[in-house]
Amino acid sequence: MGREESRAERLRQQYYIERMRDAVLEETAETGRAPTYYIETLGCQMNAKDSEKLAGILDEIGYVPASLEDTADFVLYNTCTVRENANLKVYGHLGHLNSVRKKSNPGMKIAVCGCMMQEPDEVQTVREKYPFVNIVFGTHNIFKLAELMYRMRTEDRMVIDVWEGTDEIIEDLPAIRKYPFKSGVNIMYGCNNFCSYCIVPYVRGRERSRDRADILSEIRALAEDGVVEVMLLGQNVNSYGKTLDPPVSFPELLRDIEQIDGIERIRFMTSHPKDLSPELIDVLASSRKICNHFHLPLQSGSDRILKAMNRHYTKEKYLQIAGELRARVPGIAVTTDIIVGFPGETEEDFLETMDVVERVRFESAFTFIYSPRTGTPAAKMENPVPEEVVKDRFNRLLARVQQIGQEESGRDEGRVLPVLVETVNHQDSRMVTGRLTNNTVVHLYGDASLIGKIVPVRLRESKGFYYIGELCRREGQAG
Repeated sequence: MGREESRAERLRQQYYIERMRDAVLEETAETGRAPTYYIETLGCQMNAKDSEKLAGILDEIGYVPASLEDTADFVLYNTCTVRENANLKVYGHLGHLNSVRKKSNPGMKIAVCGCMMQEPDEVQTVREKYPFVNIVFGTHNIFKLAELMYRMRTEDRMVIDVWEGTDEIIEDLPAIRKYPFKSGVNIMYGCNNFCSYCIVPYVRGRERSRDRADILSEIRALAEDGVVEVMLLGQNVNSYGKTLDPPVSFPELLRDIEQIDGIERIRFMTSHPKDLSPELIDVLASSRKICNHFHLPLQSGSDRILKAMNRHYTKEKYLQIAGELRARVPGIAVTTDIIVGFPGETEEDFLETMDVVERVRFESAFTFIYSPRTGTPAAKMENPVPEEVVKDRFNRLLARVQQIGQEESGRDEGRVLPVLVETVNHQDSRMVTGRLTNNTVVHLYGDASLIGKIVPVRLRESKGFYYIGELCRREGQAG
């Protein structure tokens, strides 16, 4: 879709927003209150960003957020489908809402969207077993929410609008940010990697990058609105720009973002090792704003298993990249994802993974027990690893990852480093909580006036995966 077509579609959706706003104003005048909405977001940060856009549309229409789903007039589930138990969780929620709808909230409207709804079998299940659901849509057309709600009001049936794929990127969507001082920014959508265990390319579609000018325009507007930290989002940010004409590299985009006044911290995820270029490491090494944290999924340390996973890199290549990151960016925190129990994994394969853990010394790792995902090539592979063997390996891996993580995370004890304060501490209201650039959590005494500010903090005591800190009020200490 070209820029003119995108603009035309945005105007078309604005028409439906205005029609829905008129209807909501009439309803509010009759009932004496604005209708409420509740969004439940499951899954990744891409889904969280989509939910912000959905909330922005609902806000423009005139809905206000509800604190509880049971009392909301409109409930929307933005679903994840990476693992099949995520689907079961959604169906559990829908069963609960049906009970609520019948007993105490008969006017409740329910929508289900996101990755799960990109699967035809799941759409059919909702159609047959949950006929009280009002709207079903997928990942590619969230910008149509107002239109779908308009249809919900005018059509006496479940509204289903799921696209198999798209090259459309609709700019300038409204959004309600969770934090006023930091924001996710989509730089691309979809995935071309087709890892054998992963359903994402089938539900998110093929890679398509946003125009560089649109990304920079969005980030400048965020900076003007008080945002100091941006998280660049994509299934594989390292391949950003390959679909553009002319192509743009991810390091080029980072250099441009670095020049935007007001933006103090730049994060990004996720990076695929096969597309990590020397130019990206050069940018990281010279940057003043890119955070000292790199999430680099490993999945397995065995070349044989990596090949079966369709990951397109080797153990040695991964170690080379991690070594270059450590050497070129002193103090960088390297985190990862690891799958245990992939079909055919032997003890020798597992020990290769443990060897990478020992050599890279990850600050933290998301560790997963492999579970077959229907619709992926791995789900049809033979040689499943016995459950008791998988659990033993998982426990061994988790114990070592946690031990190393505690050792590595405490290395800055005693230093004064800048912390972005994010929230009042949930356990002690006299304290606030923030993060270092390496993503480590810091708790310190202070009040809500610090939220959204980057302040110098002396890291008094390491507690393993977080610090207890003390605010330093003298200038020049945050080095």
